[in-house]
Amino acid sequence: MKPVGVIGNLARDLFPGAPPRPGGGPIYAAQALRALGRPGAIACKCSAADRPELLPRVAALGLPVRCMAGRATATFSFAYSGEERTMGVEVIGDPWTTDEAAGWVARALDRVEWVHVAPLLRSDFPAETLERLARGRRLLLDGQGLVRVPELGPLRLDNDYDPDVLRSVAILKLSEEEAVVLVGEELEPSALMALGVREVIVTLGSRGSLLVAEGRAERVPATPLRGSVDPTGAGDAFAVSYLAARSSGQSPAAAARRASTVVAGLLSGRAG
Repeated sequence: MKPVGVIGNLARDLFPGAPPRPGGGPIYAAQALRALGRPGAIACKCSAADRPELLPRVAALGLPVRCMAGRATATFSFAYSGEERTMGVEVIGDPWTTDEAAGWVARALDRVEWVHVAPLLRSDFPAETLERLARGRRLLLDGQGLVRVPELGPLRLDNDYDPDVLRSVAILKLSEEEAVVLVGEELEPSALMALGVREVIVTLGSRGSLLVAEGRAERVPATPLRGSVDPTGAGDAFAVSYLAARSSGQSPAAAARRASTVVAGLLSGRAG
C-alpha cells in the first residue's frame, strides 16, 4: 500500500470546563490512518514550549512523525450544540514556508505521492508553499485554508483567498459551511467546478457528502452514527481516508463511501 502524507500545524483546543486538548489535522488524520491500517508520514509544527506535550500524542498513533518547533502553537476555543460549532481563534500558528517544503518536509515525506494538507487558518499554507509541496505529489487541501480568516477573536469566514492557492491542488475537501462561503447556499455543481479543482468533495454531516468529479456531481449517503458524538476532527479523518482510498485506485464515489464509514467508526467510538 502506498503511504499517505499529512502536513499541518498542531493545536491546543480549549473546551468549556475541560483541560486543553491536543488537536490539529495531523492528530485526527493519523487516527484515521491507524484505523485503516495504512502506512503514512506526518510533518507537523508547534511551539517549542508545547512540543513535549503535543508530539507524543501524535507519535503514539504509530506513524513516522517529524515535528519541528515553531514560534507559536495554534490555539482555538470550541463550543458545540449538536452538529453546530462555534469557535474562537486564541493564537495563530506559524505559516509554512517554501524553504521548509523543499527541506525538512521533503525529507519527512520522502517517497510519499499523496498528501493531505491540513491548514487551520488561511495563513498556514501560501500558494508558493503549496506549489513546492505539489512537485511529485498529489495534494488534497482542506477548505479551512481558503475561508478561515487569520485573526484573533471569534472565528470569521470569508472568500477573500488567493486563487493561486488552488493551482497546485488535485482534490479540495470542503465542509458545507465552507462551500456556502465560496459558492453560495445552493451548492451548484457548476459553481464548485468553477473553483478550478478537478475533484471537490463537500461533507454535509449526517446528510452525507456531495462529490463533484470527472465532470459530474453525485450525492453519497453518510454511514449512520451510534449515539451522541463529538465531531471534532471529523473533517481531517474524512479527508485522509478519502485520499487513502483514491491513492489505492478507488473511484471518487467509492472513496467517499469508504471515508464515511471510517469517520462513523471513529466518532461512534467516542459516543457517550
